[in-house]
Amino acid sequence: MGDDLGDEWWAHEGNSDEAEEETRQEKPPTEKTKKPEKRKSVTEETVKAKKKKTTQQKECIIPKKKDTEDEKSTKPKRKRKKTITDVLSSSEPKPGSPADLQTLVTQHFADKLSVIEQEDLKLLDSSFLSSNDLTHTLSSYLKQVCPKWSKIQKQHTEKSSVVLLIVCSSALRAIELIKQMTAFKGEAKAVKLFAKHIKMEEQVKLLQKGVTHIGVGTPGRISALVEKEGLSLQALKYVVLDWNWRDQKLRRMMDVPEVKLDFMKLLQGGILNGCKENKVKIGLF
Repeated sequence: MGDDLGDEWWAHEGNSDEAEEETRQEKPPTEKTKKPEKRKSVTEETVKAKKKKTTQQKECIIPKKKDTEDEKSTKPKRKRKKTITDVLSSSEPKPGSPADLQTLVTQHFADKLSVIEQEDLKLLDSSFLSSNDLTHTLSSYLKQVCPKWSKIQKQHTEKSSVVLLIVCSSALRAIELIKQMTAFKGEAKAVKLFAKHIKMEEQVKLLQKGVTHIGVGTPGRISALVEKEGLSLQALKYVVLDWNWRDQKLRRMMDVPEVKLDFMKLLQGGILNGCKENKVKIGLF
């Protein structure tokens, strides 16, 4: 049995030890040695990734701001609507004419009255006085359209009525017009016919008290007095509209919706009938 093992068995033992040493030397480093290298690489990668994200975010944010700025610059601005003041301030003043009044009346009643009723609203040229050409004062205009005023005022004796009615847009304008016609009225008595600071009952008593020749006021109060029979239109001969005067906003009396509505009511309330009977004439000052 000993012969079968061979004489060189010890030699193989020594070789196995040497082989083990060689395998140990050739064996790559274990995982324990590689771990710190992996951590370094991981941390470096995370830092790089964060840097990339921040740069990408910055790159994304910058064009968005530019887009919004470009949109603001390219976005069309809303045009401001032109007002009556804007239009009139850039246009030359044009005196009113009978055709202007007739057109206004037709447009106002177009959707309110039938065709037959609208025909009744049309006025003849003989129903109008000559219009102001923007060169007259109120006194000079009234002298032109009422040349026989001194005789007319002496013949007027009815109470609660007037011969001349001047219609304007406001109480302040009415006071101003009364001052302007001092040279025309002479001994005639003028009364204020507006609602500001004056009660209707007081105006009715004032009209009943004595003979009044001229009434100056707003269409709203005049129409209300006619409705309550505080003012009679039987003796009326002249109606003068303060047509061309403009307020601070460059509006004429017919440009103010409330005033226009009240005037149309007054027109239907008796003035139109007087014009058709050839008793009343309308002038545009």
